[in-house]
Amino acid sequence: RKYMGTLWNTYAFFILYAEIDQFNPKEHPLDKAELTLMDRWILSRLNSLVREVDDDLNEYKIFEASRAMTDFVDDLSNWYVRRSRERFWGKGMAGDKEAAFATLYHVLETMSRLTAPFTPFMAENMYRNLVCSVDKDAPISVHMTDFPVCDETYISAELEGHMRDLLEVVVLGRSCRSESGLKVRQPLSRMIVSGATLPQDFCALAEDELNVKDAVFTDDTTAFMTYQLKPQMRTLGKKYGKLLKAIGEKLATLDGNAVVAGFEKGELLRFELDGTMIELEKDDVLTAPMKKPGYVVATDRGVTVALDTNLTEALIAEGFAREVISKLQTMRKEAGFEVIDRITVYVSGSKLIEEIVSGDEAALKDGVLATSVVLSAAPEDAYSKEWDLNGEKAVLGVRKN
Repeated sequence: RKYMGTLWNTYAFFILYAEIDQFNPKEHPLDKAELTLMDRWILSRLNSLVREVDDDLNEYKIFEASRAMTDFVDDLSNWYVRRSRERFWGKGMAGDKEAAFATLYHVLETMSRLTAPFTPFMAENMYRNLVCSVDKDAPISVHMTDFPVCDETYISAELEGHMRDLLEVVVLGRSCRSESGLKVRQPLSRMIVSGATLPQDFCALAEDELNVKDAVFTDDTTAFMTYQLKPQMRTLGKKYGKLLKAIGEKLATLDGNAVVAGFEKGELLRFELDGTMIELEKDDVLTAPMKKPGYVVATDRGVTVALDTNLTEALIAEGFAREVISKLQTMRKEAGFEVIDRITVYVSGSKLIEEIVSGDEAALKDGVLATSVVLSAAPEDAYSKEWDLNGEKAVLGVRKN
């Protein structure tokens, strides 16, 4: 049921925008499209899936084949389509937008034939609308077509591997977001990743998905991890007795990373307390790893992701702007506007929100298809609503042009 629902929703998304733009797959063949990284990845995943399902069915492995299809459709909907959604909103039909339409059409047409033995009636519905509506010479039923054949030229094991690593980083980043209580719409300055490496174009995807300004991949964890230092009572009790408390207080002020690094080199830790020179060996100090203040850390299968949660005024302002865009998008739906309707936006009630909106007006217009932004109360014929935007009370209004 989940598989069918997800595939159908993806198909419905494509049909919605294909009808708006009058997309004709014959006029925009896949081999002529300027494919992006995401396009090349989903096409590689698709052909790997076709090969896997074909091999499984040849050996009557029905469950394994259906599970592979379920995983693919989840990636298609929750990663490819979600990351590519805005590409379908542009004007005209060229470049990035053409590639998105051509790629998604090819994937859905192939899936209609791949899923036919499993979900025959849904496959028939998809096929007749996707293919028969534009090609009068096509077989009248999906069950009269050939089963898909893997095209090895589209497959890149390296590309699929990098994307798997990226998705693992994204999952850990989302976990950090959840732990910190910071919404994804609040930009952060940086993310530090240890235990994984990604090419630059994949780093850009990670930055955009997790809303961070910079993704740093390094094996050096000292930027976000340190060590808690405590005196080892067993070895220091007889030697420094009355000074144990003072030693503990001194250790708490030291750089844990520097102390542990010194011990690893065989060095002693020396400092003076009340006229007494204290000399500590590695076994005299209890060390426990801990994250530095201002960082949230998540680790799984050897990969560690740390988010820097320290917020500057600029980051906070950008977070407010994204909140406003999100609420306006919600209001568009509530007001019953079509996805292509142009609107006028009204903002009032909070001086801070008004200042932020006017300072980033271009991004707001692009985000909600607005032609103008008015800093005043909405007229009676507009749809308006009061919101709590990160503690700021503001009234937003939208009106179709």
